Amino acid sequence: MTDDPAVLITRDDADPAVAVLTLNRPARYNALTTELKTDLLAAVEDLGKAEDVRALVLTGAGKAFCVGQDLGEHAEALRADPSTAFDTVTEHYNPIVAELADMDFPVVAAINGPCVGAGLGFALACDLRIAAAGLKFSTAFTGIGLTADSGLSASLAHAVGVARATELLLLGEPFTAEDAQAWGLVRAVVPPEDVVPAALELARRLAAGPTKAYAEVKRGVRFGAVSALPDVLAAEGAAQARLATTSDHADAVEAFLAKRRPTFRGR
Repeated sequence: MTDDPAVLITRDDADPAVAVLTLNRPARYNALTTELKTDLLAAVEDLGKAEDVRALVLTGAGKAFCVGQDLGEHAEALRADPSTAFDTVTEHYNPIVAELADMDFPVVAAINGPCVGAGLGFALACDLRIAAAGLKFSTAFTGIGLTADSGLSASLAHAVGVARATELLLLGEPFTAEDAQAWGLVRAVVPPEDVVPAALELARRLAAGPTKAYAEVKRGVRFGAVSALPDVLAAEGAAQARLATTSDHADAVEAFLAKRRPTFRGR
């Protein structure tokens, strides 16, 4: 175990409303040990409560984004007691994915290197993704006799369709950042050295936007993906009624009428 923190939380120099959360076990390609998962969960919970954060970038230190569960540690857990070896799914993976998806501000994944298993689940729990050219993604679960976790059964199917998601999960074949872009999984593919700068640029743009409206968009899309049209229409109406009381909406309408650019303050 290293003395370095398993996760790093920093603020963007250009815009302190943008937080950067970095998985910090580069020597192990940010494989998910209990320490890393525990610290990551605490970090996303804290950031979710931060009133001065309006966008978040999630990335990995070193050459990888996250290669999923640390199998050495997992093997020890299996030898000790197979019946409890997967407690980490409910204790760590599920709440991490839920926290990322439920943030009241946009989350951008800066996928700087290999993104596998639960790492892919974390990336798809983010709202937008920037990926390094040539990097490899993989679901990987069936290769070790497992099914998907970290929300991938839903998030992958919603992102690429049921047929392709089933293929990716059954076969576990790697796919590239370029494939991911063609399928709509990532917004942009850039040189590796440009991944974090590109993600920060996007996060700054989002941090300057209508934060409460973004939160409603996130909730609306998730609800709309699994709900009947009458329920979606009702939810949209309620969301618009909530946003009608925000100063961002009122000020933006006045700005439009005055033919000036609106300034959003996230309120």
